[in-house]
Amino acid sequence: MAVDSVLSSPLGPPACEKDAKALQLIEELTRNADAVQERVLAEILSRNAETEYLRRYRLDGATDRGTFKSKLPTVTYEDLQPEIQRIANGDRSAILSAHPISEFLTSSGTSAGERKLMPTIQEELDRRQLLYSFLMPVMNLYVPGLDKGKGLYFLFVKSETRTPGGLLARPVLTSYYKSDHFKTRPYDPYTVYTSPNEAILCSDSYQSMYTQMLCGLVERAQVLRLGAVFASGLLRAIRFLQLNWQQLAEDIRTGWLNPKVADPAVRSCICRILKPDSALAEFIAKECSQDNWEGIITRIWPNTKYLDVIVTGAMAQYIPTLDYYSGGLPLACTMYASSECYFGLNLNPMCKPSEVSYTIMPNMAYFEFLPHEPNSIELTRDSPPKLVDLVDVEVGKEYELVITTYAGLCRYRVGDILRVTGFHNSAPQFHFVKRKNVLLSIDSDKTDEAELQKAIENASQLLREFNTSVVEYTSYADTKTIPGHYVIYWELLTKDLANSPSGDALSKCCLAMEESMNTVYRQCRVADNSIGPLEIRVVKSGTFEELMDYAISRGASINQYKVPRCVSYKPIMELLDSRVVSSHLSPAQPHWTPERRRARRGGDSSPVEGKEELLEKLEAEEAEQEDREIAAPEEEAEASDEEALLVAAEAPPAASRPRGHARDVHILSCGFLLIFSAYGAAQNLESTLNTMSFPSRFRWNFG
Repeated sequence: MAVDSVLSSPLGPPACEKDAKALQLIEELTRNADAVQERVLAEILSRNAETEYLRRYRLDGATDRGTFKSKLPTVTYEDLQPEIQRIANGDRSAILSAHPISEFLTSSGTSAGERKLMPTIQEELDRRQLLYSFLMPVMNLYVPGLDKGKGLYFLFVKSETRTPGGLLARPVLTSYYKSDHFKTRPYDPYTVYTSPNEAILCSDSYQSMYTQMLCGLVERAQVLRLGAVFASGLLRAIRFLQLNWQQLAEDIRTGWLNPKVADPAVRSCICRILKPDSALAEFIAKECSQDNWEGIITRIWPNTKYLDVIVTGAMAQYIPTLDYYSGGLPLACTMYASSECYFGLNLNPMCKPSEVSYTIMPNMAYFEFLPHEPNSIELTRDSPPKLVDLVDVEVGKEYELVITTYAGLCRYRVGDILRVTGFHNSAPQFHFVKRKNVLLSIDSDKTDEAELQKAIENASQLLREFNTSVVEYTSYADTKTIPGHYVIYWELLTKDLANSPSGDALSKCCLAMEESMNTVYRQCRVADNSIGPLEIRVVKSGTFEELMDYAISRGASINQYKVPRCVSYKPIMELLDSRVVSSHLSPAQPHWTPERRRARRGGDSSPVEGKEELLEKLEAEEAEQEDREIAAPEEEAEASDEEALLVAAEAPPAASRPRGHARDVHILSCGFLLIFSAYGAAQNLESTLNTMSFPSRFRWNFG
């Protein structure tokens, strides 16, 4: 029930007193955005004044904007990599931050093929917690009654490793799921979930997915919202249900848990929940055995009010499929954040995906914005950019986001391109446009043109024995399959038609390309099962000339035409597919381990391998695969359900929608809504907002 009090917010009537205080704080922060930003910068520069990095630029203790902007350059990850590597190797001196680096958060972006390591400090958790505590108060403005049921969210831990100096390096959500803040979070009726901690924390992806789905089915009548971090993750869960509904129904009918779920903690937890229910088992079998899965989400979970998933950026390509499976349920995007920093939230989370805008919260970091002009010359240290402050951006213009954080990143270029859509009070609101330079993306992967080019060069070495070369290529991210996969179109030049590349050779080219991809792609393929096997489609000779003719007929200049390295426009896709003469899929998974490669001295950490090395690696992997199949046929049969997730199953037909905004930012909205709103809303708001007494780093004076 809405609260009628002096704390009523301009955003709308709050659901309870606690929500009212959270919404009031949002109003105060956004009304005084420039003053908050000035305070944030002064705090960061003051506390980090004696760090090696700031002393290098001779700030001499200055904390004002003018000195900061005149002396510190904008930087990229590559600029900071030497300092980050020293920290990773065990140097505990104050290099970037005066506070000890507690761990590294691994970014989905990569450098030299490896995940970027983003340093963080312990107190960042408090800052994030405050932001997460805003999410449910805002959502409650639009969706009443969320305290009357549960959320079914599919959440997973990913692999972690340690740097040579002993610091943990892991994704931000894995870091939180494994913390006491998540595992011992206080009860909050607005953030109760069907998945028990034991299922979420299980490192085996099959067992984790199986038990989370099982719990969601058992408690189907209580589910009010479904979610995953990315839209692709929720679709994988639906695909999992398609493949495993019979066993799930059998478990529910008998009350006995599938023996494939072998993790002791998970079994113990689920066996306490699972009871025989023949009526529910019959219902699930009846619904899931139908050929038509349109609206399956609302058929099985009829009280669902919305889907909580990221559908901005590259994830927009999944909207038609989500609409098909959900019957058109609202899609909520709640928060904008990354491994580097947490930025803001969507104050209208139930808007259409195309209208999603995030309001930057000025207390998270110091924000600057580099005007984005796609055709401009790349900036250098000799031609410093003119950056715009948070409150001075202009509606309709695009900017690249630049941040200065409490953890020690100074004027760091995040790589996100944002368009200003408006203001809430004096805080700007941004639509995420794209991830800079990203060409292909299915899940959390980001492949740029240089990486794709390198992969094609490596794979094409296998064609030399056939006296064949790749004369042109393009690509697209195929999301009609679950999971999605990369499709590469090749036009080949074969000088001896009697010695054309065999199908086996072209399949090996697919695997060679995958071996050349960055570690995030390979993790998604091998560990997360979130990307399917790469596909090469060979097209007829002259196809790319036809592509140029089509572009020129549409107004392109013949003098400036360049072959697009990624396509999504339907007529072009149809032209390419109509010229395909053969298709080939990667025959095995690429190599991947959680361990980071050691950088090679004086050069690239990922040199191009020669043909002999590639062939040896491919043959060794094939032999290893054969050995596994021969040695453990029973294990293969037992694992068939999990491996089936990699099958490129055709998604259902759906209404045509714009696809292919560039790479989704590391927005972790629904995961953050889950993991912190319980802890943040119940603990931070209960104890902190009720007294309105914030720690000094969050206390703002607006007089």
